[in-house]
Amino acid sequence: MKIAVHHTCADFNSYRAARVKSLFNVETGANFQLEADIDLDSAPWQIGVIVGPSGSGKTSLGRQLWGADAIYAPSWPANKPIIDAIEPSGSFDAVTAALSSVGLGSVPTWLRPYPVLSNGEQFRANLARLIAEAPDRAVLDEFSSVVDRQIAQIGANAFAKAWRRTTGQAVLLSCHYDILDWVQPDWVFDTAIGQFSRGWLRQRPRIDVDIWQTNWQHWGAFEPHHYLKLPKMIASTNYVATVDGQLVAHVAFSTRPGLAEARACRLVVMPEWQGAGVGLRFLDATCEMWRQGQNRYNKPMLSLFHTSHPGLASALRRSAKWTQVSARLYGDDKARAVASIRKSADRKGQATAGAGYGGHFRAVQGFRYLGAPCE
Repeated sequence: MKIAVHHTCADFNSYRAARVKSLFNVETGANFQLEADIDLDSAPWQIGVIVGPSGSGKTSLGRQLWGADAIYAPSWPANKPIIDAIEPSGSFDAVTAALSSVGLGSVPTWLRPYPVLSNGEQFRANLARLIAEAPDRAVLDEFSSVVDRQIAQIGANAFAKAWRRTTGQAVLLSCHYDILDWVQPDWVFDTAIGQFSRGWLRQRPRIDVDIWQTNWQHWGAFEPHHYLKLPKMIASTNYVATVDGQLVAHVAFSTRPGLAEARACRLVVMPEWQGAGVGLRFLDATCEMWRQGQNRYNKPMLSLFHTSHPGLASALRRSAKWTQVSARLYGDDKARAVASIRKSADRKGQATAGAGYGGHFRAVQGFRYLGAPCE
């Protein structure tokens, strides 16, 4: 496809305009021309990138690829949380999967309207909506331009993985070259040099994660991003994951009576790292340590893990290292729990405040870590 971009405006001759022309030996600023040969038909593709400095014609090229209507610019309601604004008539599971797939897995964020989200959250919310809607063709202008570079790179990688599970074609317009290794595009057109290239030969950068055994000292940084507000686990062993010294993920382990099995809880991945695949790898690694007896009890134990997060539950079901052991779709009867606790306290001659658990509709799914299957 050969695309010619020609823009023109008035040629001004004011004193300042004339002085600029004289000082910098520029005859006019009235004309902009760009010619591009972008091969869209010789091979199948899903993701292309038009990259180059600001003012080099990226948006103009994007508009001419499939027309201005292909530029993806969704309108968001100000009075609905994003969980309701994305595909209102679609599947709840599909929407939560789209949010998780682009790294917007922080559940409290789902309950906020789009205008109050941070720039990074809005960036990922737009990507999630595009994934959920899955049009045949889409052009994303200013891709990753308004977020810091770490969020841009991790978000670009998460989007690319999720988009390749659709059947559509997307063209990303960006002035940042640092996303290319993370997107791994099928083709790139560089407006700075007017060059088209197919395929991306460089590998995605490695993410080297360090795991540290610790206590609850770092929980304050992770707690705001956990979807439940619960007391700290008793006699737990905590682990944090770091990348270049930066806190990335947290999980805590305790044991069932008799040291029969371990329980992994309080898994949190920092928002800027969601979508990079770090969380599940971190959980697998810590559970494997306990399976091999690398714990303070020096005893091999399998680990149980429970979650209400649809995206995480789906990922665990896909993993050959995990098996699902339970799926409770609603909470316990709170009145029955209160009566049971009171009866137990009376039998022991203890006082009780009448508290109980349950009374919610939170679906809880349980999984057991088995390790890599034998070959």
